[in-house]
Amino acid sequence: MSRKPAHQGQVRIIGGAWRSRVVRFPELPDLRPTSDRVRETLFNWLGQDLTGKTCLDLFAGSGALGFEALSRNAKSVVMVDTVAAVRAALTRNAADMQAGAGLGDRLTIVRDDALQFLRTCGPVFDVIFCDPPFREEWFTRLWPGLQAALAPGGVLYAESGRMLEPPPSWQAIKSGRAGQVFYQLMMRADNHG
Repeated sequence: MSRKPAHQGQVRIIGGAWRSRVVRFPELPDLRPTSDRVRETLFNWLGQDLTGKTCLDLFAGSGALGFEALSRNAKSVVMVDTVAAVRAALTRNAADMQAGAGLGDRLTIVRDDALQFLRTCGPVFDVIFCDPPFREEWFTRLWPGLQAALAPGGVLYAESGRMLEPPPSWQAIKSGRAGQVFYQLMMRADNHG
């Protein structure tokens, strides 16, 4: 039985050097790009310029958060996803960005499970974007690895289908809601850099 090719969804980068550039992604059941409104709020929280920041887009999906960070001068972004079609779309989008804006070696796309990646990633990140599929209880399993991967003074952006109750070692510094999406910016309570 032949399968129809996946229809391509798309979002636009809302700020930085690549503002208005289109990011295309396969439409898959758990792939839910962060809305323009939420991304605008997030990057207002983070500051519009991420120069020198190392970022991790742990459940990359559309790549909207990672490409948005690169558009705003992030030093580097690592995008992690297990789905081959998603990684192929990320690679195509990266090639499109490179064609007009000098992406260089600032982006790394990794095929790995989020938990496994956190166990083995080694380097620490200034900003971690964590937007896992809502239907699974990912955060319970992710907290220890997220804590180990976050640099001193770094921040975690978490998106979920409900307001998260972080462990005592984390502190929510900003939060919001857009429809069914709850989003929070957090820091490690014991590590303010």
